[in-house]
Amino acid sequence: MKLRTRLFITFGTMVILPLVLMAIAYMSIGSYMTHTLQREYGFETVDYETLSNSIQASGEQTELLFYEFLDIIQKSPENLEDKTFLSQLNSQAIEHASYIIVRKGNDLYYTGSQKAAGRIFDNLPPYGHDTSVPDTGYYYNQLQKLVKQADFQFSDGSEGSIFIVTPISKLFSQSFLMDMMIAIALILLFTACILTQWIHKGVFRPIRNLNTAMQMIAEGNLEYSLTTDEKGEFGDLFRNYEDMRLRLKESNEEKVLGERQNKELISNISHDLKTPITAIKGYVEGLMDGVADTPEKMTKYVRTIYNKANDMDRLINELTFYSGINSNRIPYNFHRINVNEYFRDCVEEVGLELESENIRLNYSNLVDPDIRIIADPEQLKRVINNIISNCIKYMDKPQGVIDIRILDEIDSVRVEIEDNGKGIAAKDLSNIFERFYRTDASRNSSKGGSGIGLSIVKKIIEDHGGYIWATSRENEGTCLHFVIRKYREVENDEQNIDN
Repeated sequence: MKLRTRLFITFGTMVILPLVLMAIAYMSIGSYMTHTLQREYGFETVDYETLSNSIQASGEQTELLFYEFLDIIQKSPENLEDKTFLSQLNSQAIEHASYIIVRKGNDLYYTGSQKAAGRIFDNLPPYGHDTSVPDTGYYYNQLQKLVKQADFQFSDGSEGSIFIVTPISKLFSQSFLMDMMIAIALILLFTACILTQWIHKGVFRPIRNLNTAMQMIAEGNLEYSLTTDEKGEFGDLFRNYEDMRLRLKESNEEKVLGERQNKELISNISHDLKTPITAIKGYVEGLMDGVADTPEKMTKYVRTIYNKANDMDRLINELTFYSGINSNRIPYNFHRINVNEYFRDCVEEVGLELESENIRLNYSNLVDPDIRIIADPEQLKRVINNIISNCIKYMDKPQGVIDIRILDEIDSVRVEIEDNGKGIAAKDLSNIFERFYRTDASRNSSKGGSGIGLSIVKKIIEDHGGYIWATSRENEGTCLHFVIRKYREVENDEQNIDN
């Protein structure tokens, strides 16, 4: 839930819930008190206005009855001697939470509430007590009554007075007010408890959980997960935290993997550099000691030293190129290259090296003489050399064979370089283009390698807009395939026209 919605609900709850509960409390307390008033004083009808504002409400109701009685005294006073008629008047008074008392002389002639009249009768005003003022009223502090008096003469000449008695119930109203205040206090306390619990569950608990999670992150614990189905800001915070945690975990794992790979690279490069350096030192010492005492031996020693120096140079170039891959700063100089001429030169160059390794090279070109591609000649040569170098390292046959085939694929040119070496297991085949991956876990000096040669090959081919894959059978050999799109002069001219 969004914080704005939560605030609106909180505001509405603070306003509406207390009002609803106070209305319920008012009706409940009023119902109880009206029942008590009816039980104590014998009234049949008492409204809530009487309870909440006794003096004003009772005074207004008594005034209406009083004027009606004055009208009866003026027009037909004999009706006040009829107790049946008086009972009807009392019924009207009861509807207004009042009752009547009729006095004849000093005796009680009629009352609508015998119990109540017995307590007030002796305190009633005497006959002729300032009846010239129609709205005269007497408030008896000890009895809490509002009394209206109207005097008349009975038919036998006796003095008579009719009284309208309305209970003011000041103490009763104070009790009602006190009960309402207590109810309001309890309602506010109840509302505060509900809102506090709701806000604690919906706001403070998520903040506490998020704070705990951030402390875990600060301590390096990236496994502490926060999941929620909550909507709104806190749901977004939880999901953002989880996304941040996963990214940090992934970054940390990549960092650990990178550090491990760098250590492995340094170890591999150090090992591979040590091998040709050791060989160079041995042959140089042989020259210094005069072991190469014939021109043929001299030529052999110098050629070996030269080859080992080339091996070192290749390793250093691989390391430099690997740094370029990591920083995505490989230098490319693309040109339009004739496929036939370029690969013929490459085959002549690698042929000399393969001949020294006792490996036969077979070359076939099945593309038209004028087919061209867009490529960087130096980087494409690096691809060929890395693949050939890999073939040489894992050649396990006395008579090695490497086949280079150039095939026409309509819109592209496919190059296949196949050897008859030891092959690659099916479980390793999909991983050979990963950095530092070597199928030969027990690496030795004769089949060493930095493990980045084929990853460099893949990177270069993909940067040329092509793709590469491998097929292999164990103990039979491996074939590397890569595809590069052809350069078409017609398409290029059409693009120039469109532009």
